[in-house]
Amino acid sequence: MNKITLLTGALLSLVSSIAAADKWDLPTPYGDGTHQTQVARSFAEEVNANSGGKLTIKVHSGGALIKHPEIHRAVKSRQVQIGEVFIGRLGNIDPIFKLDNIPFLATDFDSAEKLYKASKAELSKQLVKDGLLLLYTSPWPAQDLYSNKPVTSLADLSGLKMRAYSPTTSRLADLMGTTPVNIPFSDVAQAFTTNAIDAMVTSPSTGVNSQSWDYISHFTTINAWIPKNMMFVNKKIFDRLDDDVKAVIMTAAANAEKKGWALGRKLAVEHTDMLRENGMQVSAPTEKLDAELRAIGATMVDEWLVEAGDSGKSVIDSYRAM
Repeated sequence: MNKITLLTGALLSLVSSIAAADKWDLPTPYGDGTHQTQVARSFAEEVNANSGGKLTIKVHSGGALIKHPEIHRAVKSRQVQIGEVFIGRLGNIDPIFKLDNIPFLATDFDSAEKLYKASKAELSKQLVKDGLLLLYTSPWPAQDLYSNKPVTSLADLSGLKMRAYSPTTSRLADLMGTTPVNIPFSDVAQAFTTNAIDAMVTSPSTGVNSQSWDYISHFTTINAWIPKNMMFVNKKIFDRLDDDVKAVIMTAAANAEKKGWALGRKLAVEHTDMLRENGMQVSAPTEKLDAELRAIGATMVDEWLVEAGDSGKSVIDSYRAM
């Protein structure tokens, strides 16, 4: 009788454990070849390995489960539990998300890390308003200029069609004298070959991942800004987890952030070299082009400060004080 009781108790415990296990879907817009997806997978694998079977996270890459523009809404509405987006895409929700794409404010990784530290509290605050919890960020290499001809000044870009992928990059295209065209990462190669766009400002990683040397010739290292992706989770879902699983997630998130920032620095050099090795003309901006672009950056910072108000001024003041 005692053996039966013990066996019954063990079976009930096992069933309870299985029933309690959570399975999360994690949509990310980028393909498996990008470092952002590699970081997301390492995060999920660490959680899966250390959660004691209480939580399993499945990564859905390349927009396979949910397309990029819908990921924020999907996590907010609990269609999925967790997701990754490019921060600047949310610029229409609140100015703090636009800050990540302001050109010539933070143009190297040390400055970009300082800007992130200065803005993290406000960034987290805005996510909480949507019921979301920030887990980690991961940067792209600096955004540079791709074109099919040498660009020595903004006059060389006048009238061209420029790829845009956020409200801020659309404004940048306007100020550069080009026409912004919203093109997702997955369609970049086709957009150039069909003349839907003539130029773009994006990272060397985007160029490598889309084999830009097949459809574009010139790469100018303007180092405009260093944007980030962010991983966030629905806060109500997170709050229901056991404390030990929460700790596992936050530890994995901290490790993913370290890995992402280290990879961003590394790939900035490696991917620029790969563009050159595959035949692209890689050059530094002329003094004239650099001065024109920095003037645009100053204009966009001023515009952002007007839009963001006191909270934005506090972030910029904190960043500049660093």
